[in-house]
Amino acid sequence: MELIQQDPDLSAYLAADEVIDHDHPYVRDVAGRLAKEAEDSYAYARLAFEYVRDTVPHSQDSGDPRVTWRASDVLEQRTGICYAKAHALAALLRAEDIPTALCYQRFDVVHGLVAVRFNGAWHRQDPRGNKPGVDARFSLGRERLAFVPDREAGEEDCPELYAAPHPAVLAALRAAGDRAQLWASLPASL
Repeated sequence: MELIQQDPDLSAYLAADEVIDHDHPYVRDVAGRLAKEAEDSYAYARLAFEYVRDTVPHSQDSGDPRVTWRASDVLEQRTGICYAKAHALAALLRAEDIPTALCYQRFDVVHGLVAVRFNGAWHRQDPRGNKPGVDARFSLGRERLAFVPDREAGEEDCPELYAAPHPAVLAALRAAGDRAQLWASLPASL
């Protein structure tokens, strides 16, 4: 699948905003600690991916009712669904000048991922969090995502790469008072 960069200006994929707030002190602190452990930007990207995947539980898996959407809140509260975890990973990567896009897959509901740009190409990553039957890994080669769409069932990979969260995703996150309410309002398409 060919990924489609929605904004031709690569600097859009480095920007901070209200959601991907990589200028927040907590995000900067986590990024700084991870950067000290990395010998290069590829190693940093892998460490950031593993940090979000492994230390921020997916709220559905953990049963946490809180809804987070801002990257700094996701990292500080250590909870979030796939979209929120993607926002946190994007913030950590952008904090170290690694162009990062938000992207999605469509199953019964839309699933959130990121794409990182290395060696002139975009590479999708899924920081959702592993569990039995899910084994997502950081890779610049063959994708190691949490889920593979079943085309015959109407599921799909969405090729668009966004610099900011899709408005439907952000609206659902912001409107939900808790995870149960969020689950009832997750977008089925973009």
